[in-house]
Amino acid sequence: MVNFADDVPQYLAIRMAAPGGPVPEIADVEAWTARERYPRILSAGSPVFGVARERPTGGWELCFSIVEVHPQSAREDLGMICREQAAAAGKSGDTQAQQRYLAVAEQLEWEKIDEVELDVRYRVVRAERYIRSGPDGPEPPRSSDPDDHLKRDIADGHDPADGFVMDPALPTGVSEGILKTDLLQLRPAEGAFAPEVREDARRSALSHPGLVLLPPAFTVAERVHGQWRPSGMMDAPTPFRARDILSMRLRVAEPVERRLTPRQRARYAEAADRLEAEQSCELTVEESLLRIIRVERAVRFGPDGPEGPRPFDPDPEDPVMVLDQKLRAQGIVPDEDAPIVLDESAQEFQRLFEAEMDRRGKPLPRLEDDEA
Repeated sequence: MVNFADDVPQYLAIRMAAPGGPVPEIADVEAWTARERYPRILSAGSPVFGVARERPTGGWELCFSIVEVHPQSAREDLGMICREQAAAAGKSGDTQAQQRYLAVAEQLEWEKIDEVELDVRYRVVRAERYIRSGPDGPEPPRSSDPDDHLKRDIADGHDPADGFVMDPALPTGVSEGILKTDLLQLRPAEGAFAPEVREDARRSALSHPGLVLLPPAFTVAERVHGQWRPSGMMDAPTPFRARDILSMRLRVAEPVERRLTPRQRARYAEAADRLEAEQSCELTVEESLLRIIRVERAVRFGPDGPEGPRPFDPDPEDPVMVLDQKLRAQGIVPDEDAPIVLDESAQEFQRLFEAEMDRRGKPLPRLEDDEA
């Protein structure tokens, strides 16, 4: 089923088709049910950034998971891609391409650049984050969401966004198409966002009027005294990863950050044990209710492809060589060989982290292995 005439620009079209099998059909039904149980669509907070490359056959492909909080972190990922391309060119004997790629990588160390051209165009892209909410709070994961509960190693874990093809011309299910329409109409509320952020959104609606939905991400929300709030935990690619990160936080980060007593630490560890044993999406710790929640992510598209960072997106980080220059101007000369001195809290965090990795039976990375 095609809902628009063929002469509509691809980035503006919302094409919907019948599900192509039982799994997509179940996902579409669950998405429709979610509209009824969780009718409100709310901002999930700050956008996230990643790197995508233009495909010769159409659309753009994500090079990594799209989780960076600031654009500069994605630019550093882009610099890494440049150096990988340079290494591949050098191995094949193409020294001219190798030098060109290295020159771009070095430029990224000095300048905030959001697009480069190597073999194809690479761009830092921006994704907005949303959650659905209803009378009982934010939406948890759906049964049709891909998971990877049989794997624990992050390097081997499943991430549906890695390599995901963003192409507005591809058809979607009916519920997903309706969600696109809903998201395109959302605007930052006056009073809840700064005027410059709202102006950014207005310009974006004109310059990038299309939308592509990414695979959902998962994080944790916390209900304290009847009010839901974000936990501050980073997005995870699957529900299992979100539980895994939450378990680590309960055993390692929370005791340090909240300065828990030994009795409280025991309760948090017991809660982490329950989380791992039951593989549930909700957990009560003392007076707080924690819930794994589903985060919708959307990238805006225009005539030239996906949207990059906006002028008023927080971008506090400097390119690595600019930062080095600033430190040297202050009389601070970075010494990579100098021992790292940890304060008391950092030492406690390291001790708990090492204990948790030992409990999981996971070896810690060694510096000698990285240097070898």
